[in-house]
Amino acid sequence: QLQASGGGLVQAGGCLRLSCVASGRTFSNYGVGWFRQAPEKEREFVAAISWNPSHTYYTDSVKGRFTISRYNAKNAVYLQMNSLKAGDTAVYYCAARRAYSFDLTAASDYDTWGQGTQVTVSS
Repeated sequence: QLQASGGGLVQAGGCLRLSCVASGRTFSNYGVGWFRQAPEKEREFVAAISWNPSHTYYTDSVKGRFTISRYNAKNAVYLQMNSLKAGDTAVYYCAARRAYSFDLTAASDYDTWGQGTQVTVSS
């Protein structure tokens, strides 16, 4: 099971840190991604981190503002979001898959999803 948290309401330019915590499994050997879905839009890739080694990937619109990291001892992956914009408003989902090599940017390649956390950025 994945538990996503940390969303909320923030003003433009503010920051939030999302957490994705795994229960019942060792997160250290999973690829983990964050996706988001705004109203009436398709779910889109935001960021991902592979498990060995920990390479990171970002969609262009968040590069330089968002940072994904993992803390294996806590079975957690974090998404630090800085300089938030109104366009970042969405429900954010974390996803995971225990596989050495897969397309971490493709939602269809993940097999486990968290419940989503709402991020609202006011302009």
